[in-house]
Amino acid sequence: MKKLKKVLIANRGEIAMRLIRACEELGLESVAVFSEADRMAPHVHAAHEAYCIGPPPALESYLRVDKLIDVARRAGADSVHPGYGFLAEKADAAEAFTQAGITWIGPAPETIRRMGDKLAARAAMIEAGVPLVPGIGGKEESLSDQDLMESAKEVGFPMMVKAAAGGGGKGMRQVYRMEELAEAIRIARREAESAFGDDRVYIERLIANARHIEVQLLGDQHGNIIHLGERDCSIQRRHQKLIEESPSPVVDPELRAALGAAAVRAAQAANYHSAGTVEFILDNDTKEFFFLEMNTRLQVEHTVTERVTGIDIARAMLSIADGEPLQYRQKDVQQRGWSIECRIVAEDPRNNFMPAIGRIVGLTVPTGPGVRVDTGIWYGSEITPYYDSLLAKLVIRDSSREAAIIRTRRALEEFQITGVPTVIPFLIQMLDSPEFRSGQVHTKFLEDEFHFNREHDPEVMRTAAVAAALLAHRRTRRALALTDVAPSPWRLYGRREALDRRLK
Repeated sequence: MKKLKKVLIANRGEIAMRLIRACEELGLESVAVFSEADRMAPHVHAAHEAYCIGPPPALESYLRVDKLIDVARRAGADSVHPGYGFLAEKADAAEAFTQAGITWIGPAPETIRRMGDKLAARAAMIEAGVPLVPGIGGKEESLSDQDLMESAKEVGFPMMVKAAAGGGGKGMRQVYRMEELAEAIRIARREAESAFGDDRVYIERLIANARHIEVQLLGDQHGNIIHLGERDCSIQRRHQKLIEESPSPVVDPELRAALGAAAVRAAQAANYHSAGTVEFILDNDTKEFFFLEMNTRLQVEHTVTERVTGIDIARAMLSIADGEPLQYRQKDVQQRGWSIECRIVAEDPRNNFMPAIGRIVGLTVPTGPGVRVDTGIWYGSEITPYYDSLLAKLVIRDSSREAAIIRTRRALEEFQITGVPTVIPFLIQMLDSPEFRSGQVHTKFLEDEFHFNREHDPEVMRTAAVAAALLAHRRTRRALALTDVAPSPWRLYGRREALDRRLK
């Protein structure tokens, strides 16, 4: 590396660990930050240095740009990587670090700002000739409720009301009839204002039988932009992804080329450099695809693309920020094999996927050929209510989709987390479903068609087996006590312990 020597990691959890390792491999020093709630977290101990930035409730601590700049100066860090979430898509944060003389490892602030505004992004895509979902709000102006109501018939039902500054499912409402539209606009505006400080909304046609396909991009500061193929992220709940795979089971070479070309045009229109992702909606019925949004950051699911292309995206981001040209050209990029990622989150599938808290009192991580686990927890980690529920990512690679599914299921069976409930039993059942096995799913599949069967929950079955064994052991002890035949090991241990106390 030429310019970068010391990187502030302005994030936590598994992505902080991921970036610390990337820095280590490039000979860069890493600086971690942590709230009091994260004092014992793995990333704090893995980095070269670590600084406390606030007490819980501590989400705000990681968002305090002034504190982060102060830490960078105290530590002598010359650059900052925001990871994903938190600061990664905040143009104001990128500007503040840049003005403080600290290199922002990501795209330029003006790119983040333009692509983060859904109306501005739609306008840019129209200019670049990237297909858009039919809708109202192709320009950057704010539309009134009356304008939206009058224009709704041009879009057709069903439709989506979406926040212009939105993401993550916030400020989004599905509408199936005209009489529902006014209330949907009102609620979407309120959610958007609360989440983003911006109540602008627009309308898009809702494609009912849709897949979520995204294309990974890399662009350097010399004008070179390439795509790394597509990922299929259709298995999601409440607009949050749970399983991702690359390549997509429904994308053929011709469609892949068209998706990649459209994504590159989108990046060129945004004057993009760094790692980024263009998200598309693919109509399962017609195989038409439409621009959804551009994520100007590293994605959680970047790992499946790394597994099939062999390209380290996190290291590429660091090299691009250092001013290096891309090491690859488009002709060098090939997808080999198949990769599946499962997000292991602290949610209880037996209780409507409610987020869970607690202490990790048991942890067994799967291993073996083609198995990768990215995690920010270890034995004793405290899972608090202050942060995202993502505990780990299980990333599998194998020669084919069928082989990757089998390997993923085996690894999930090995993945044991005790102390908090997780979605692992749900993921196993999902992989076993005929629809997933055949690749015939859509973005609403989990919510509309798939039902978690608690009776076949492996965790419940293990608990029942332990309970049965304990009951049998208790009955055996009673029988032995009545006949005064050789005492059980438990009784023997108890007597020895009493004898030891007397001898003392």
